[in-house]
Amino acid sequence: MSYLGVGVSPGNVPVYSNLKVCDKRVRLVELVLRCLICAFAVISAVLVGTDAQVKEIFTIRKKAKFTDMKALVFMVVANGLAAAYSLAQMIRCVWSLMRGSLLFNKPLAWAIFSGDQLMSYLSVAAVAAAAQSAAVAKLGMPALQWMKICNMYGKFCNEIGEGVAFALLMSLLMVLISVISAFGLFRLYGQNKTKSAGGGW
Repeated sequence: MSYLGVGVSPGNVPVYSNLKVCDKRVRLVELVLRCLICAFAVISAVLVGTDAQVKEIFTIRKKAKFTDMKALVFMVVANGLAAAYSLAQMIRCVWSLMRGSLLFNKPLAWAIFSGDQLMSYLSVAAVAAAAQSAAVAKLGMPALQWMKICNMYGKFCNEIGEGVAFALLMSLLMVLISVISAFGLFRLYGQNKTKSAGGGW
């Protein structure tokens, strides 16, 4: 019903254009998140990968570096993979926004969803392993007579802690991205159901 000739009936509401605007906003959020993931992954990898400290005990010089702990090596490699993957996805996001083709086909949506899931699991596993190793280095393990390494290599441990913190932020954002890609994938199946029910756009 229209009053004074103004207004539209429920059947004339431009649903498709509203969804397109919403989809564009989601893609912009995705692009920002992928930029942050790439930045955090690079910062974490650089902090951990370049960290080293030399300590002289009596006449013996010992250099602590990230390769001494395999969990840190795993985290640096995982961060490098996450940065490269996020960079590729950023290029894809910018390309799709420039072309205006925001909606995916199912194979591409499945590929993005699978890649995001894989990278989120990998980053969470790497952070968990690095955090466990860092806790042992900080607190020691009296039951096994493992000493507190961070008492001797304080600067080294502090920089490793900063790298792990950035990696944790990156992994949390990676999990959020995987939720967004899951939304994009399963929405395609919801559109098919709507169309088959006669309520398509």
